[in-house]
This record gives sequence, structure tokens and C-alpha cells, in this order.
Amino acid sequence: MRIGVTHLSTSILLLIAASFHHDTHGFSTPYHTSRRQTKLIPPTTSLGVATVLPPPPSVDERTEDLIDTKDETNNVVRNSEPPKLGVITRMLPPEVFDIDTGTSLFYFGIDLIAVLGSVGFLNAVVTSGWYHSLPFYFQAVTVAPLQILAGFAMWCMWCIGHDAGHNTVSKKKWISRLVGEIAHSACCLTPFKPWQKSHRKHHMKHNHLTDDYSHQWFIREEKEDLHPVIKISQATRNFQLPILYFVYLMIGVPDGGHVLFYGKMWEGAKIKEKLNHSLSVLVAVATSGFLWSKMGFADFTVVCMVPWCVMSMWLFMVTYLQHHSDDGKLYTDDTFTFMRGAFETVDRSYGKWIDRMSHHMMDGHIVHHLLFEKVPHYRLEQATKALVKGLEERDQLHLYKFIDTPDFCQEIVKQFDENWFFINEEQVVRELPKK
Repeated sequence: MRIGVTHLSTSILLLIAASFHHDTHGFSTPYHTSRRQTKLIPPTTSLGVATVLPPPPSVDERTEDLIDTKDETNNVVRNSEPPKLGVITRMLPPEVFDIDTGTSLFYFGIDLIAVLGSVGFLNAVVTSGWYHSLPFYFQAVTVAPLQILAGFAMWCMWCIGHDAGHNTVSKKKWISRLVGEIAHSACCLTPFKPWQKSHRKHHMKHNHLTDDYSHQWFIREEKEDLHPVIKISQATRNFQLPILYFVYLMIGVPDGGHVLFYGKMWEGAKIKEKLNHSLSVLVAVATSGFLWSKMGFADFTVVCMVPWCVMSMWLFMVTYLQHHSDDGKLYTDDTFTFMRGAFETVDRSYGKWIDRMSHHMMDGHIVHHLLFEKVPHYRLEQATKALVKGLEERDQLHLYKFIDTPDFCQEIVKQFDENWFFINEEQVVRELPKK
């Protein structure tokens, strides 16, 4: 019993001494927690309740730990930072930068035939005696599939005009201008040059909290502080989907007018620029006015404007979903860079044939945002595969966002209803991690 007490006292003294010994090295616990964590050695006799702890790590060992931890943190930061644009360019094969006028005009011709054919057939049905003999509701049911088809054809043509807006139809700008005026101003009733102006501003500040064009962002936590008109817009959001593009062009929310030149996109614009852009407005207004006068208001609405609303629905859906994801981030003046914003956009697939007919607007979106004046639409698929491979080789594939979206109609209704133009405060990057 006396020996047990002696051993017990000795063990307690040794444990206290060990604790003080570790405290002299700046640790408040009896052992150092690190990647090389040590543990108490279990007693080897029934009389000892504790044993002497291993000696603390030396100064060199602890310095090495700190250096290793710092290196790991730096590696995480570097791995999360997108590569420079020059690095991305070198990942891609040279042929993806080949802008071939003949190929571009081929796709333009196919879509022009599709638009004229679908709208022409719809007009033939609407102006037929058989159609007018039907009750109103049967008329609506009869033409609805044709309107959806014509609207999709207009959407595909809009994508061609989109390439023209980036001067990737041809290296000759006058060809891109001509294609853009026909595709956008005439076929899609979208003034080409004003749209080109605002769209380029969007590309330069994509996913910027306040400076992004084509998108407006509101902090969800600041919902109650919004202007009453904005609150009404948010409350009635589910009724706005088919007309949001019209509001964007005509009323100028949020960028400024594309028919009447006012708003932030025209600040500092010179009269010469406005006159040049007015030609696109003239083409769009003249086309719609000519068709209205020839067809009459009712037929013009059924044959042209309902398909136009279908087209605008496609446009808004694609644009919205490419820039919204659950883990998407926005940047401020202090944190924004072109590359960070580009990699917050999303590639989506709506199905192989829809992707192809839409000229890879959805599944080649990230490459497009990175190199929007360099890669034409018919090279986006190849370029995207090369980008994915290059990022994987750099162990940065996590930067690439892809969402398979076959149920795109349900997805846009769900996302717009739940999120509208809100972004959570935690998704706004106001400070960067320290290196």
C-alpha cells in the first residue's frame, strides 16, 4: 500500500512537471496537436496511473509544421484561382480560333430557311378559310405547336445574330454587321447594334454585383429595403417570364433602352454612335411595321408576336440559367476579375439536339465567356472538351461548372420563382482569402 502511494505521488508530480515543461513552449495542453499528433502512452503496470509524455517538438519541427500549413493554404488559394487567359488559350487547339465565313454563312442560311419556312407556314394556316371556320379555342390549339416551332427557329436565328454581335461570323466586320441586322433586327425584332453594345458590357463585367449588364442582382437579406416598384416586380415575377425581354428592350430595365436611347448604357455616348445604332432600330421598326400593315393586327400578333414571345422565353431562360447556380458567386470592385467572373457562369445541356440547334449556346457558355470574340459557335463544343481536359491536368476541374438540365422548362420556373434576381450575402465575395 505504501509503495502504491509512493508510485502514485511520483506519477502525479511527473505529470505536473510535464505540463509545465510544455507550457514553456507556448502550449496550454499536455501534448501538441498537429499533423504529427502524439498521444499519452498507456501505463505498463497496475501501479502507475500516468507516464512521462514524449518531449515536445523542437523549434525546427514546429516551424516546419507552420510552413507546411502555410503551403497547404497557399496551394488551396492558388488552386481556386482561375488560370490566366493566356494559359486557357494554350489549352485549346489552334483550330478552335478559326473563324470561317463560309461555315458561318451556312449556319445562317439554314436558320434563315427555318425561320421563313416556319413563319410562312404558320401564316398560311392562319390566313386559310379552314382556320377561320374553327371556333376561337380550336384556332388557338391548332396554331400553338406551329407558334412554338417558329419561336424556336427564331431563337436559333437569334444565336446566329449573337455570334455576329461578337464579330465571329467573319473576320470582315461588314459581313458580321449584315448578318446581325438580318438575324437580329429583321428576323428577331431586336435592334442589333444597341443589343451588341449592352451585351459586350455584360461580358466585360459578368457576375459583378453592381456593374454586370443584362442581369440585375439584389441581396436577399436586403429584400425589405427594396424600392416599392421592385417589390411589386418581385411579387408578380411568375407572370413576367414571356415579356421580360420586351421590358429589357423597350423599357430599358436594367441597362437602358435599346429602341429609345436612354439609361446607363448610353452615358457618354456620342451622337455619331447613336446615329449608327439608330440604323438597327430603323430596320427593326420598319420590318415590324411592314408586316403589321400587310397582315393586320390580329394575324401579326398570332404569326409574329406570339412566336417572338416564345423566342424571348428561350432567350431569358438560357441567359438566366447560365448565370445562376446554387454555389454561384458574385464579386465587388475589390474582388472582381474577368477570369473569376467567367468561371462563375455555367455550362448546361438541354439535350444533344437542342444544344446543337441552339449552336451550343448552353453547353459551350464558359468558353464563350472566356473567349467571346475568338471562338465561333461551331467550335465551342471542341473548345469546351479541350478546356475540361486542360483544367483536369492542372487539378482545377472543380472550377468548371456543368449542370445537366433536360427538364429546362421546369427548372426556369422553379429557379425564377424561388430565387428571382436574389443572391445570398454569403455568395458575394467581398474579400479574398489571404495568401
